[in-house]
Amino acid sequence: MKSTMRTPLGKVRGLGASGKGPIHFMQQRGTAVALALLLPWFALSVIFGTDGSYDSVTRWLAHPVNAAVTLLTVITGIYHMRLGLDEVINDYLHKPGTKLAAFLANTFIPLGLAVMAGLAVLKLYAGA
Repeated sequence: MKSTMRTPLGKVRGLGASGKGPIHFMQQRGTAVALALLLPWFALSVIFGTDGSYDSVTRWLAHPVNAAVTLLTVITGIYHMRLGLDEVINDYLHKPGTKLAAFLANTFIPLGLAVMAGLAVLKLYAGA
Protein backbone atom coordinates (compact mmCIF):
# COMPACT_ATOMS: atom_id res chain seq x y z
CA MET A 1 0.00 0.00 0.00
CA LYS A 2 1.29 3.47 -0.91
CA SER A 3 2.02 5.85 1.93
CA THR A 4 0.36 9.23 1.73
CA MET A 5 0.58 12.55 3.51
CA ARG A 6 -3.18 13.08 3.42
CA THR A 7 -5.29 12.99 6.54
CA PRO A 8 -8.17 10.53 6.73
CA LEU A 9 -10.66 13.42 6.45
CA GLY A 10 -8.78 14.75 3.43
CA LYS A 11 -8.99 11.35 1.77
CA VAL A 12 -12.73 11.20 2.31
CA ARG A 13 -13.43 14.72 1.06
CA GLY A 14 -10.97 14.53 -1.83
CA LEU A 15 -9.92 18.15 -1.46
CA GLY A 16 -6.44 19.55 -1.84
CA ALA A 17 -4.58 21.92 0.48
CA SER A 18 -6.61 24.92 -0.67
CA GLY A 19 -9.90 23.23 0.14
CA LYS A 20 -11.14 23.71 -3.42
CA GLY A 21 -10.09 20.41 -4.90
CA PRO A 22 -9.17 20.16 -8.56
CA ILE A 23 -11.82 22.60 -9.84
CA HIS A 24 -9.57 25.67 -9.91
CA PHE A 25 -6.78 23.68 -11.55
CA MET A 26 -9.12 22.36 -14.24
CA GLN A 27 -10.59 25.82 -14.90
CA GLN A 28 -7.10 27.26 -15.36
CA ARG A 29 -6.11 24.50 -17.75
CA GLY A 30 -9.43 24.65 -19.59
CA THR A 31 -9.15 28.36 -20.25
CA ALA A 32 -5.53 27.87 -21.32
CA VAL A 33 -6.58 25.27 -23.89
CA ALA A 34 -9.44 27.49 -25.07
CA LEU A 35 -7.05 30.43 -25.48
CA ALA A 36 -4.57 28.21 -27.33
CA LEU A 37 -7.30 27.66 -29.92
CA LEU A 38 -8.94 31.09 -29.89
CA LEU A 39 -5.88 33.38 -29.99
CA PRO A 40 -4.36 32.01 -33.21
CA TRP A 41 -7.77 32.22 -34.90
CA PHE A 42 -8.20 35.79 -33.70
CA ALA A 43 -4.71 36.92 -34.72
CA LEU A 44 -4.77 35.29 -38.15
CA SER A 45 -8.32 36.44 -38.79
CA VAL A 46 -7.47 40.05 -38.01
CA ILE A 47 -4.21 39.93 -39.97
CA PHE A 48 -5.75 38.41 -43.10
CA GLY A 49 -9.26 39.86 -42.74
CA THR A 50 -8.40 43.53 -42.30
CA ASP A 51 -5.89 46.06 -43.52
CA GLY A 52 -5.44 47.43 -40.00
CA SER A 53 -7.53 50.55 -40.45
CA TYR A 54 -10.39 51.40 -38.11
CA ASP A 55 -12.95 51.10 -40.91
CA SER A 56 -11.79 47.64 -42.00
CA VAL A 57 -11.73 46.36 -38.40
CA THR A 58 -15.23 47.78 -37.87
CA ARG A 59 -16.44 45.99 -41.02
CA TRP A 60 -14.69 42.81 -39.84
CA LEU A 61 -16.38 43.01 -36.42
CA ALA A 62 -19.77 43.57 -38.07
CA HIS A 63 -19.72 39.90 -39.08
CA PRO A 64 -21.51 37.84 -36.38
CA VAL A 65 -18.92 35.04 -36.21
CA ASN A 66 -16.03 37.48 -35.88
CA ALA A 67 -17.80 39.47 -33.17
CA ALA A 68 -18.81 36.35 -31.23
CA VAL A 69 -15.39 34.72 -31.32
CA THR A 70 -13.68 38.02 -30.48
CA LEU A 71 -15.95 38.44 -27.49
CA LEU A 72 -15.35 34.83 -26.45
CA THR A 73 -11.59 35.33 -26.74
CA VAL A 74 -11.62 38.49 -24.64
CA ILE A 75 -13.89 37.06 -21.93
CA THR A 76 -11.88 33.82 -21.77
CA GLY A 77 -8.62 35.77 -21.51
CA ILE A 78 -9.94 37.95 -18.71
CA TYR A 79 -11.24 34.92 -16.80
CA HIS A 80 -7.90 33.13 -17.27
CA MET A 81 -6.13 36.21 -15.91
CA ARG A 82 -8.42 36.28 -12.89
CA LEU A 83 -7.76 32.61 -12.13
CA GLY A 84 -4.02 33.14 -12.37
CA LEU A 85 -4.11 36.16 -10.07
CA ASP A 86 -6.10 34.12 -7.55
CA GLU A 87 -3.13 31.77 -7.33
CA VAL A 88 -0.70 34.66 -6.86
CA ILE A 89 -2.89 36.14 -4.12
CA ASN A 90 -3.18 32.79 -2.33
CA ASP A 91 0.55 32.13 -2.54
CA TYR A 92 2.02 35.52 -1.69
CA LEU A 93 -0.45 37.50 0.42
CA HIS A 94 -0.81 36.38 4.00
CA LYS A 95 -2.47 39.24 5.91
CA PRO A 96 -6.25 38.68 5.96
CA GLY A 97 -7.13 42.32 5.21
CA THR A 98 -4.71 42.59 2.32
CA LYS A 99 -5.81 39.24 0.96
CA LEU A 100 -9.50 40.25 1.13
CA ALA A 101 -8.82 43.56 -0.63
CA ALA A 102 -6.84 41.78 -3.33
CA PHE A 103 -9.56 39.17 -3.85
CA LEU A 104 -12.22 41.89 -4.08
CA ALA A 105 -10.13 43.83 -6.59
CA ASN A 106 -9.49 40.61 -8.51
CA THR A 107 -13.22 40.03 -8.70
CA PHE A 108 -14.47 43.49 -9.65
CA ILE A 109 -11.67 44.75 -11.92
CA PRO A 110 -11.90 41.77 -14.33
CA LEU A 111 -15.69 42.05 -14.22
CA GLY A 112 -15.45 45.72 -15.20
CA LEU A 113 -12.96 44.89 -17.95
CA ALA A 114 -15.23 42.16 -19.31
CA VAL A 115 -18.26 44.47 -19.34
CA MET A 116 -16.33 47.27 -21.06
CA ALA A 117 -14.83 44.91 -23.64
CA GLY A 118 -18.21 43.32 -24.27
CA LEU A 119 -19.88 46.68 -24.78
CA ALA A 120 -17.09 47.80 -27.10
CA VAL A 121 -17.35 44.71 -29.28
CA LEU A 122 -21.16 44.86 -29.33
CA LYS A 123 -21.06 48.57 -30.20
CA LEU A 124 -18.78 47.88 -33.15
CA TYR A 125 -20.88 44.87 -34.15
CA ALA A 126 -24.02 47.00 -34.14
CA GLY A 127 -22.27 49.66 -36.21
CA ALA A 128 -22.78 52.47 -33.71
